[in-house]
Amino acid sequence: MKQLSKSRKQIPAHLRQFVSEQHYEEYTPIDHAVWRYVMRQNHHALKDTAHPAYVEGLRASGIDTEAIPNVSDMNEHLSKIGWGAAIVDGLIPGVAFYDFQAHGILPIAVAIRKVENIEYTPAPDIIHESVGHAPILFDSKYASYVKRFGEIGAKAFATKEKHEVFEAVRNLSIVMEDRHSTPQQIEDAKRLLNERKKAVKGMSEADQISRIFWWTVEYGLIGTLENPQIYGAGLLSSVGESKHCLSDNVVKLPFSIESCIQTSYDVTTMQPQLFVCESFDQLTEAIEEFSNSMAFRKGGTESLDKALQSGSTSTFVLNSGLQITGTIEKMLKDSDGEAIYVKTTAPTALAINDKELPGHSKTTHYSGFGTPIGLLEGGISLEECTEEDLQTLGIENGRKSTLAFKSGIQVAGIVSTIIRNNNKLNLISFESCKVTLGDQVLFEEKWGTFDMAVGSAVTSAFPGAADAEAFFGVEEIPKKVATEPRQLTELENLYQTIREIRVKESLDENSMMTVQNVLQVLRSTYPKEWLLRLEILELFCEHCVQTMETEQVHQELLRLSTTKELQRLIKNGLSLLPIQKESQRC
Repeated sequence: MKQLSKSRKQIPAHLRQFVSEQHYEEYTPIDHAVWRYVMRQNHHALKDTAHPAYVEGLRASGIDTEAIPNVSDMNEHLSKIGWGAAIVDGLIPGVAFYDFQAHGILPIAVAIRKVENIEYTPAPDIIHESVGHAPILFDSKYASYVKRFGEIGAKAFATKEKHEVFEAVRNLSIVMEDRHSTPQQIEDAKRLLNERKKAVKGMSEADQISRIFWWTVEYGLIGTLENPQIYGAGLLSSVGESKHCLSDNVVKLPFSIESCIQTSYDVTTMQPQLFVCESFDQLTEAIEEFSNSMAFRKGGTESLDKALQSGSTSTFVLNSGLQITGTIEKMLKDSDGEAIYVKTTAPTALAINDKELPGHSKTTHYSGFGTPIGLLEGGISLEECTEEDLQTLGIENGRKSTLAFKSGIQVAGIVSTIIRNNNKLNLISFESCKVTLGDQVLFEEKWGTFDMAVGSAVTSAFPGAADAEAFFGVEEIPKKVATEPRQLTELENLYQTIREIRVKESLDENSMMTVQNVLQVLRSTYPKEWLLRLEILELFCEHCVQTMETEQVHQELLRLSTTKELQRLIKNGLSLLPIQKESQRC
């Protein structure tokens, strides 16, 4: 049976294209065993080292140790604090990820890591999203920080090259978690990512935001340098790193936005240093201050340059209040380097107060949009002009008029429409119009109506659309076709057998015989299968089974732990069982 996330009606239309479904029945018994292992380890390790809100949040968020959670249940628990959960299919674009959070929605990837990656995986999975992110949202100050971060992060520009890096990262994550991937496919995906990274020059707003997010929401510590506590989701959901991060092997540094931005990170390895904030209030104040340096706050030609470099849909806002959404293709600048004309390509729409203007959708401006920016000759701000001022300038419906800009651009045509809002002039439409800059023709009469945006300055620019629902609509994503549940493999059936025995109140004679049969198959067919042996040993310990069989399973695990890749996993698993010390046995 599929599980749905937060009601689609509650998710903004432009984000619904990223929403997926949780087909709970597709989780295998091995998947649930992976979940149990991580949860048991984290419960044990984090009860004294995580921020207090995390431990309480685990209970409040409806997350259980025994089984992978239904996201619909998590959504119900999160609704009590004004949040929700939405199921997404793996990595999604950064702007969309932050936008979910800005709307108080936690995006959750429902895939789960393979046993081989049980300690950590760079790919988003349900352990990271639900165990890492959800519980601590029950702290109101932290939740406010994450939501505000989402609002700011959704406004951060990335470059075209950075978008290509994202696609390469997503590809690598998929390949690494695909059980059928070959070593060559993984190597090819890594090489592609390295090539894309080399093409990136400089640091975009999105890069800066990504680093701040990484060193706070994902890998943040809180408290003092001498006695920090964990709150970052990447640490809270990583069996290995949640223990490693508080050791002397990791340098603890005082948090500052500047330090976070200057410090790169590697998603494939444990972090050599971490930042410790004093409080969640400090984080909120810092990100608010940082936002003042971003294009959506600063405006000007600098913000248009960032929109141009993004190579994707963006919105720039004029001081008249008019918002232009499209993909900027080129700009003309004056001798001082200030933008005087902006041209978009591909469909473009106009809006005011985040609402699309009637008659100015991307259907109208399907091939792009161009407009002059700046003062008229004489230093006149056209957006401030009254009706009398317009008459003086010769701007009246049905009248042939010429507007001369200080930049040298001239607009000559017959005025057909004038749009105002809040006592500001927003748009003037011309028929039979020609727009020129010296000998350069920017718009021909034969091209139809020239809709001229009014504004002497750019006050803001940000990725995405002003009216996202109108611009993007709701993309219908094909739903996953329900298929017949696949047959469990022999090993999965063995896990399921032990899982069913565990829920019983007692370990009777029949159950013991069944366990012995499972062990017989393990020894003959799966000599390196450590996780199921650990589950069996845990079962014996829970029911105080002290037999030669118990000791044999223990010895088998100890032998397996001599291999480097399993040493820490098995040691950590055994450390939770009383069999480790003779005096602790039943």
